[in-house]
Amino acid sequence: MTTAPQRLGAALAASPLCVGVDPHPGELAAWGLPDTADGARTFGLRILEATAAGGARVVKPQVALFERFGSAGFAVLEEILSAAADAELFTIADAKRGDIGSTMAGYASAWVRRGSPLRADAVTVSPYLGFESLRPVLDLLEAEDAMVFALALTSNPSGPDVQHARRPGGESVGGAIMRLSAEEDATRPGRVGVVIGATIGTAADDLGIDVPAFPGPVLTPGFGAQGADASALRALFGPIARNRRLVVNASRGVSAAGPSRKALTGRVSELTGELVRGLGVD
Repeated sequence: MTTAPQRLGAALAASPLCVGVDPHPGELAAWGLPDTADGARTFGLRILEATAAGGARVVKPQVALFERFGSAGFAVLEEILSAAADAELFTIADAKRGDIGSTMAGYASAWVRRGSPLRADAVTVSPYLGFESLRPVLDLLEAEDAMVFALALTSNPSGPDVQHARRPGGESVGGAIMRLSAEEDATRPGRVGVVIGATIGTAADDLGIDVPAFPGPVLTPGFGAQGADASALRALFGPIARNRRLVVNASRGVSAAGPSRKALTGRVSELTGELVRGLGVD
């Protein structure tokens, strides 16, 4: 049986593209869909179809955009995750969960444990209650064959307020998260990744963080509609991009081609080709 890191590796060998499943109200309206759980279901399933048909193998449902519909939205998210698994797509639940003690253990049970209706291959987590607050999730990764991506250097405007702050001794908070994630990945290879925004500019260099030296997988939002192109990704991530450890998310850049299945599929294929050429993947 293949492991989650092996499945992600195989998916990235097919395409560096990770297609976001983000049923924003505006996206649903643009497709002529109601801003309801049923609208999100139609949207999500069509994105899955186009992802598989276009040659990409990774999808990232944005949990909040299903959660806003309450229990009906969670039911749709469960269906999306199940359908993605049936289509042999690697799933990243973009939940950004982070808490302490038994509460984090509850999140771990929801998103990581086999048999949970919300189970995904990987989940995004927030270490900003202290990196050790992630321990209930980290300690389940091997037993439950799952992965995490910890928020490290995000490109939202207020992210630097926390991530660029200096700890005693001078290390930045973002740098500490990168270091601790790398140490965890060393003990469970390929299972602990980080999230680094594609549009952070010179922030990593300014903070003394050697991004290309990170040993695990990296999830990067910001490609396409948010402004980053393949050359920017290659410059920021170097060998991570070339060695197929970079998971490049595009959400609106794909969904804007809809609702036509043919157009969506073509867009997924187009972006895959653009990334393969631009990243210089091995």
